[in-house]
Amino acid sequence: MTWGPSFMYYICPNCGKKFKYALDMIPEFGDDYGKCPVCGTMGTYEKDGARTKDDADYEEVDE
Repeated sequence: MTWGPSFMYYICPNCGKKFKYALDMIPEFGDDYGKCPVCGTMGTYEKDGARTKDDADYEEVDE
């Protein structure tokens, strides 16, 4: 049984953007994994796991 994708959830300490990265994207992003998609600042880790109740508050970074 699978719970779907797992994510790492972040908030940007610079601009306040909430965003998430799928764990399986670590190789694709490399050193940029965890950076804010708006300003490029390294995000502050909040939590990780399968989709949470407030998942819609976080923009998924996929590019």
